[in-house]
Amino acid sequence: MNEAVLIIGMTVITFTIRFVMFAFAGKMTFPNWLALALKFVPPAVLTAIIVPSVVMPQGYTDLSIDNSYLIAAIFAVTVAIYSKSLLKTIGLGMMLFLILRYLAM
Repeated sequence: MNEAVLIIGMTVITFTIRFVMFAFAGKMTFPNWLALALKFVPPAVLTAIIVPSVVMPQGYTDLSIDNSYLIAAIFAVTVAIYSKSLLKTIGLGMMLFLILRYLAM
């Protein structure tokens, strides 16, 4: 019984939060400083997700040349800066990662 109450409670809370955002989507505007600040949220969240897995692939900090995650990430960032193409960045970064991970190491 407790699990059912918990699931129903989470459903109500999740629906309420999302409904409020959709209900007021076109009726309110953010101040310019807040709208500008919110543009940095997706890169900050992605960085917070990706960096620990790149820098600590085995659970401890590994900044050596043997860390294939780190080498491929640095290469992918370089490709992204110069090409400005998401497809090239993902493709070339994954290709180098797979080469380092399975062929060279």
